[in-house]
Amino acid sequence: MNLRQFEVFHAIMRTGTVTGAARLLNVTQPSVSTVLKHLEAQLRFRLFNRIGGRLQPTPEAQALLPDIDAVFSRLAAVQRLTQDLAGGRLGTLSVAAAFPIANGYMARAVASFLTGRPGMRMALQSLTTPQVVDRVASREVELGVVHEPVGSTEVDTELLLRSALAAVLPATHPLARLERIPLAALEDHPVITYLPQNLFRFHVDKALAEAGISPRIVAQVTVSLTGIMLARHGAGIALVEPLMLRSLDFPGLVARPLDPPVAFETVLIRPRGTPDSTVLARFVAHLRDVLRAEGLLPEGH
Repeated sequence: MNLRQFEVFHAIMRTGTVTGAARLLNVTQPSVSTVLKHLEAQLRFRLFNRIGGRLQPTPEAQALLPDIDAVFSRLAAVQRLTQDLAGGRLGTLSVAAAFPIANGYMARAVASFLTGRPGMRMALQSLTTPQVVDRVASREVELGVVHEPVGSTEVDTELLLRSALAAVLPATHPLARLERIPLAALEDHPVITYLPQNLFRFHVDKALAEAGISPRIVAQVTVSLTGIMLARHGAGIALVEPLMLRSLDFPGLVARPLDPPVAFETVLIRPRGTPDSTVLARFVAHLRDVLRAEGLLPEGH
């Protein structure tokens, strides 16, 4: 018996008539009759007796039914599996992101993506930008989210969003009354910013030099969160990426844009030449939706 014969036999057993089987399979009645005739000839025994316009299964047909039912149960399971895979509701996905991204909008995107997908499993790694690039280049993770520059030929990059550093300071600070803080206004205030090894330090130094000022840098940090905490404890004004201020609760602190802005780009990175899986493509689309909902990404991008 081939799969088509299984299908016709199963449909007749379910409906009790050739007409009903044809309707169920969306084929003509003669085609069902032909398949049934060939099947019985091949098996050398009858499967149905015609009684009162209906097909009455023979004992042989009843003996076959449990195993045929099992075949169609497995086919239905395969169909559900393919639908779940196509819908991004099943599978595994490993992603990595720079620390403030992983603990900010990336964590929210992963959590909301898993909602309603009980068969989905995800790994989210929080690393430095060079570590994220290394993990993606070595194909240990499928997707990375980092700040430019990336500086690796082993990954493909795609712009996710454009952002800017900000001044993080107590709400009671005199400069907090300004909607935007001119860089020149920082000249007489203690400043907290990144260590020279950090990718953002180049942007900060360049902006300060172009503004013609040399503020007193009282503390240098490796990650934005440390700078924010120092600002909270009164060490100075933190010139950092303000994402963690949006993600966590820091009473009494505010972030103000700088003028001119100290801009940077955030990119998605993937192993070079590797196409997205269905679930990865759906996650990236979901991530963009989360960014739009939070006002971090303009509509239409």
